[in-house]
Amino acid sequence: MRLSFFGAYDPGYPRNVVIKKGLRLNGVEVLDCGLWPNRKFWMRYPLLFYRYIRSCSKRSFIFVPEFCQKDVPLAKFLSLLTSRKIIFDPLAPRYETKITDWKRKPPDSWQARWNFTIDSWAFELSDLILADTRAHKEYYCEKYGLSPDKVEVLPVGYDDELYRPVSATNKEDRFTVLFYGSFLPLHGVDAVVEAAKIVSKEDASIDFVLIGSGQTLPRVRALAAELNLSNIRFESWLPQSELPQRIAAADICLGIFGRTEKAGRVVPHKIYQSMGMKKAIITAQTPAVEEFFSHRENIFLVPEPYPENLAQAVLKLKRDKNL
Repeated sequence: MRLSFFGAYDPGYPRNVVIKKGLRLNGVEVLDCGLWPNRKFWMRYPLLFYRYIRSCSKRSFIFVPEFCQKDVPLAKFLSLLTSRKIIFDPLAPRYETKITDWKRKPPDSWQARWNFTIDSWAFELSDLILADTRAHKEYYCEKYGLSPDKVEVLPVGYDDELYRPVSATNKEDRFTVLFYGSFLPLHGVDAVVEAAKIVSKEDASIDFVLIGSGQTLPRVRALAAELNLSNIRFESWLPQSELPQRIAAADICLGIFGRTEKAGRVVPHKIYQSMGMKKAIITAQTPAVEEFFSHRENIFLVPEPYPENLAQAVLKLKRDKNL
């Protein structure tokens, strides 16, 4: 079997790394026929067309990775020219991300309708669609009218060569709770800050470390300042290669605590990565996470209200090493 990754995508994005490695381990020949996602679609189409015709047209399948909805129409055109099938891995629709989760525009705006249309075209033109959870599959089918037979679930997983149990080289003396991510609304980092306030009143020896940047970071920093927290530290983005050591140095790793619809449909990379390193993980109790994991068996799940229950979970895990 031979497959080409096609579109404007980041080859280092964890989802792509995991899928490529998995395919190759199963004997699939994978060729990169992509571009870095820094061009408008109308600028990259000629380059993608040329690259595919020159070196990728003999592959059995065209694989369009995450966030490449706008590249699916070109992939469809090429698939008709070369009699190939398209596998599309959206990871999340544009409408769900930009409108529902990020709330960039109102749902009744023309921008919302346009993003929904782009998603619909991409789904319609693909032969097989991947979803990261059953909850996401159900959303795709209900929202876009897809047949369940057209959608298969493939969890995001993790790179087990990078995220594996290792000894921390710079373990801090204090008990550390770690969050890392892009500070999206679905991450609900404000709940982490509020939990840190509660924890500080009961156990001053626990520190919270928040690594990353993104949409909600200014608001989260302002909240931490307003609460006058001394047990929380913000750090900027780290290269992927440095994250394992930071995870190894943490006592507890955090998942997500957002209250958006999308938060209930995803299981982010950070959960699988931290689990691969055998770390205690606390995350919100959602339909998606309960598809794969069980409370107190391989993860610690907290219901609403997240700040209070997250704080109690941190304190409980610190006190009970058996958990």
